Amino acid sequence: MTFRLTAPPLEGSRVRLEPLHPRHAADLAVAAEEDRSTFAWTWVPRADEVPGYIATQRGRAEEGTVAPYAQISLVTGRAVGCTSFCTPRAWRTPGRLDAVEVGWTWLGRSAQGTGVNAEAKLLLFRQAFEGWGVGRVDLMTDARNARSRAAMERVGARPEGVLRGWGVSRVPGEEGRLRDTAVHAVLAEDWTEVREKLEKILSGRTTSAPPRRS
Repeated sequence: MTFRLTAPPLEGSRVRLEPLHPRHAADLAVAAEEDRSTFAWTWVPRADEVPGYIATQRGRAEEGTVAPYAQISLVTGRAVGCTSFCTPRAWRTPGRLDAVEVGWTWLGRSAQGTGVNAEAKLLLFRQAFEGWGVGRVDLMTDARNARSRAAMERVGARPEGVLRGWGVSRVPGEEGRLRDTAVHAVLAEDWTEVREKLEKILSGRTTSAPPRRS
């Protein structure tokens, strides 16, 4: 039997990660339309696409290949974005997870820069390394997405290179084209250092004010 991903609820002081559900659709539709220029190379559904997006992710969850979450701001109580575990790999022993990817991640503009992303990564990494005992967590993005790559490095993921033609481009106007994919990762031996780094980042943030718009 291969490992089937699940999405246990995860909660910190800034964000609660809840299994993605249709009840999150209204909030996510609002978040998805907040200054879409900040999404850059990341595909994010339009407001009217959110119900279908949720249905698709929940279908993948039933197959055990994706564990999708809504990111709930504990300041506002609203869903402000999504993230997920995906691409589970059980190489050594069937039913025991060796590696997993954190992906399908996006946040509405008002939640960016508030510590939600850093804490969500802390919660996800903790579940992966301490809950499931994985050896590796991957984070991947379009190689052109400098903003996302920088964010991955800020939360402690190390760059490992670019895989040419590795995935399908999700940039509007590039339908059917392959993209180069930048790969970052955190290994089990990195986890203590990464956890301390994230905790330090979070200790220097407050939860009361959204980021200034420039």
